[in-house]
Amino acid sequence: MNNPLKTFSLGFQHVLAMYAGAVIVPLIVGGALGLTFEQLTYLVSIDLLACGIATLLQVWKNRFFGIGLPIMLGCTFTAVGPMIAIGSQFGISSIYGAIIVSGLIVVAIAKYFGSLLKFFPPVVTGSVVTIIGITLIPTAVNNMAGGQGNPKFGDPSYLMLSFGVLVIILLLNKFFTGFVRSISILLGMIIGTIAASFMGLVDFSKVNEASWFHMVQPFYFGTPTFEITPILTMTLVNIVSLIESTGVYLALSNICGQKLTQDDLAKGYRAEGLAIFLGGVFNALPYTAYSQNVGLVQLSGVKSRNTIVMAGIILVVLGLVPKIAAITTIIPEPVLGGAMVAMFGMVVAYGIKMLSNVSFDTNGNLLIIACSIGMGLGVTTVPELFGQLHPSVQIITSNGIVAGSLTAILLNIIFNVIPSGKASEKKKMLGLEQTKVS
Repeated sequence: MNNPLKTFSLGFQHVLAMYAGAVIVPLIVGGALGLTFEQLTYLVSIDLLACGIATLLQVWKNRFFGIGLPIMLGCTFTAVGPMIAIGSQFGISSIYGAIIVSGLIVVAIAKYFGSLLKFFPPVVTGSVVTIIGITLIPTAVNNMAGGQGNPKFGDPSYLMLSFGVLVIILLLNKFFTGFVRSISILLGMIIGTIAASFMGLVDFSKVNEASWFHMVQPFYFGTPTFEITPILTMTLVNIVSLIESTGVYLALSNICGQKLTQDDLAKGYRAEGLAIFLGGVFNALPYTAYSQNVGLVQLSGVKSRNTIVMAGIILVVLGLVPKIAAITTIIPEPVLGGAMVAMFGMVVAYGIKMLSNVSFDTNGNLLIIACSIGMGLGVTTVPELFGQLHPSVQIITSNGIVAGSLTAILLNIIFNVIPSGKASEKKKMLGLEQTKVS
């Protein structure tokens, strides 16, 4: 591993494995919020740079933060829907105010997060992830048809292009394994963009206009504003991300033969909190551990942190070159839409997979899932449902993801945390029987 070329190659492979996720999230969020080409280019660039910094924070193990495992950090898909909802309702400045505060909250609770996991079992996290995925699907479908406001919305050429990208992704997953499968989304978008260029749907002029280098600018989109609902929303999203990251930590610790302590986990959570905070300051995105890179560590057999350090450095360098980011912004909306259907559908599928670990011996868990998903989807499709309530109440009820998530958390406390009368009576009877036996 002392060979610099080999270290670079392995690090670049990790960058490719997570690149599609790192790029498509800012493209979707920026597109939904109506950012200009220059703003979108900045968002993609700063996201790549922040991914690199976040990765280096996690790999650098010290007294305060960093778990010291070969972990890649990238922007979380679960934040896409919430960020679009927050930006549409409260403005882009409130997105970054919420990210900054939620990052600080993650840092504050890092030491104690392990003891809070009982409030976020699979029935809660699975419901939340499913709700987020469901609310994202309409965005994907709109893009498949050319994007809202497009005078040629639903044009057959758009549909052919978007479904073609989706088919390519499916075929790559069907007939390939390993690294090719891990970058199937990226390959699908590349092939789709090439096809779109022959159809006259790609404009390369703005790539030529983009500069080769730029400086990082804190608060690029303006001074952040702080609203209760966005902060609550992003905190819930980050808690779900921490739970997912815990699984990544444990998987990599097993692969690397490194036993984790409670203090190690706290340092990992704290590194993610710092990454989220910096994402807010530099107007990037919230960050989490990427599971796709775990598979790459397993496949390559290379467990050295030097490889991940190199990957982090590559991301930082890419983030300082706007021309590279500009290339990604020319991807037509139908191409994005085809890829988004696969990715957002996978978010829903992953939520269902998390729910498969739930016990359905009693109706409690069924009711938690039914009511939380029902409430989340209901408020998303009919946002005026609670329109007549007091504004202070609408802080919680106006966002489908928040409404559904809080429903899941509260019902979990009622059904699974607070002892029921029957359970208490059963314990008491068992105690009496043991007394008689003794």
